[in-house]
Amino acid sequence: MSTQQTEVPSEAAQTRRAVSNILKGSAGNLVEWYDLYVYTVFAAYFQSHFFNSKDDLQAGLEAMAVFSTSFLMRPIGAWFFGRYADRKGRKAALTLSVTLMSAGSFAIAILPTTQQVGVWALVLLVLIRLIQGFSVGGEYGTSATYMSEAATSKRRGFFSSFQYVTLIGGQMLALLVLVILQNFMPKSDLTEWGWRIPFAIGGVAALVVLWLRRSMEETVSEEQVLAAKAPVAAGEAQPGTMRLLLTSYWKPLLICIGVTLGGTVAFYTYTNFILKFMNDTSGIAKTDTSVINFWALFIFMLLQPVYGIISDKVGRKPLLLWFGITGVLFTWPLLSTLAGTKDPFTAFLLMMGGLLIVGGYTSINALVKAELFPASIRALGVGLGYAIANSLFGGTVPLIGAAFQKAERVDLFFTYVTVAIAISLVVYIFALKNKKPTHLDHEQGHAWKRPATDGDKDKDAVNA
Repeated sequence: MSTQQTEVPSEAAQTRRAVSNILKGSAGNLVEWYDLYVYTVFAAYFQSHFFNSKDDLQAGLEAMAVFSTSFLMRPIGAWFFGRYADRKGRKAALTLSVTLMSAGSFAIAILPTTQQVGVWALVLLVLIRLIQGFSVGGEYGTSATYMSEAATSKRRGFFSSFQYVTLIGGQMLALLVLVILQNFMPKSDLTEWGWRIPFAIGGVAALVVLWLRRSMEETVSEEQVLAAKAPVAAGEAQPGTMRLLLTSYWKPLLICIGVTLGGTVAFYTYTNFILKFMNDTSGIAKTDTSVINFWALFIFMLLQPVYGIISDKVGRKPLLLWFGITGVLFTWPLLSTLAGTKDPFTAFLLMMGGLLIVGGYTSINALVKAELFPASIRALGVGLGYAIANSLFGGTVPLIGAAFQKAERVDLFFTYVTVAIAISLVVYIFALKNKKPTHLDHEQGHAWKRPATDGDKDKDAVNA
């Protein structure tokens, strides 16, 4: 399907095509994020093999530090894959990304420990995580772009929400593997060698995705690919280049970073760090926290398309405002209460409350960012804007949270999350307009009204 195509045989045919392409694209997203999250989910079981500290909190802090290093590569991966996707096509970029992630998972599954090769075990672990961070840095922007372009115009919110369905599904799948192994394998075996199993599963799953992605339809037009190869006149910029992004679309890039900042901090707090938070601060048994996280994330995953459908009716901005306002008001009460509870069901309700808030961001954020940029720079703009905010703020959540835990000042962590959400709320209020025609509207068909005039099409649309 070309990005320039505005007419289709029928709405039913367009929907069938969209469903097929979304499924193939999102399957890779699922595996990529499973491979990324499985590290933190199983960190408590393998950290003793790579970190020599006998203090569990210190070892956990070191493990989260290695997790955070993968985020250093996100901007580089976003730049490389965004440029690649805008110049050679989304399909090629997505295929390369999942190949690298697969190789990383297989490598961790057979990685020697410090008892076997000394400090080289830690060096290799960091190197592999850097490669996986590079891979997932490219996956987000390219996947968000592909799903937004492959969706039907009237259901972009619904179809695009499947990026986070599979993103959350990746973490949920990692938790499911953990729950299964905890129940069918002695803890000693899981700690000794069983932690390698989930990484091997991720590598095999990625090979299946490679086969599926062979039949994906490309959404980049041939004209754009040819333009990327053709020489340009002095003062002009080719598609998918930093020059084009920074000279013509620097404002949408800044907005993209602002939209992401609070959302990524909240997302990693309630879906990633919260497992360690409940284990160490709330004192709930590890087996219980795994079950709590699994079912909360399962419900959260199912809610993403619901939020997406709502955005197709009322617009994107109201959902972001829901996240921003309720996040500022309820982050402190939710997390502080969770820190003091020892009842698993109460902990589940508190986690679910936080996820209901975050859903206003996760369900439609990829689409909001894709709507900020034209096709010629979309993958690079979305990927780089997300990666910058994610590397600086989202990826450091486990490290910052663990540091505050160790210092016995988790109250400061609650404040950090609240302030981050507040900053993004300002962006939602002042930088975004609801139901304003976007670049995707002009390229793929309008979601809210009839096509705008030719004069309108020349304007850079900024919308949520």
